[in-house]
Amino acid sequence: MTSDVSALLFDVFGTCVDWRSSVVREGELLNRDRRLEIDWAALADAWRAMYQPSMEQVRSGERPWTILDVLHRESLDKLSEQFGLGALDKADLDHLNRAWHRLDPWPDTVEGLRMLKKKFVIAPLSNGNVALLVNMAKRAGLPWDVILGAEVAGHYKPQPEAYLAAARLLGLDPRQCMMVAAHNSDLVAARECGLRTAFVCRPREHGPCQVTDLEAESNWDVVVSSFVELADEL
Repeated sequence: MTSDVSALLFDVFGTCVDWRSSVVREGELLNRDRRLEIDWAALADAWRAMYQPSMEQVRSGERPWTILDVLHRESLDKLSEQFGLGALDKADLDHLNRAWHRLDPWPDTVEGLRMLKKKFVIAPLSNGNVALLVNMAKRAGLPWDVILGAEVAGHYKPQPEAYLAAARLLGLDPRQCMMVAAHNSDLVAARECGLRTAFVCRPREHGPCQVTDLEAESNWDVVVSSFVELADEL
């Protein structure tokens, strides 16, 4: 039963926003303005592939707490030679790195969040840092009640404290919170912490050839294909 759920906590990258198409869009603007010939879809995929390894250095204690903006920029610098980014100056690279602040929502995201906000506290539970999530929300119109960036907990998902801190900061038991995500692994970690779970299928997060998270892989509390459907279910 989910009748005692008071707060919905949302994964952001891939669940709320279409990061891949947005990064490609940002890159193509640079291609046009700087007369570049960069395969931005390939770069977006390579950049995202460095996401988990970069955070794992923080999770493992190999390096001190570092926000995602810094990790993203370090990853971008490592890809510079492979993708021919040498023609871009520091200002261009800084602007490109902040593409993650300007990601577009999926078509159902804003409508669904507004519907859900009428009954529940809604907040991102993301590995993004606060400034990134604030800027994204302002641009995309994401109507969060509160923004819980990763540095608030000082932990990156799927570390348990990332989920438990969110519930604690909202004054709720974990069972009163529902994790909403398009990634089965995120929901596994949330459920182990006592949160309820909702899987939202995003079959094009990784583009037309996506092979992961195409369906629910466990008996999650709710399984839907959009935030509007989630609002109807709850």
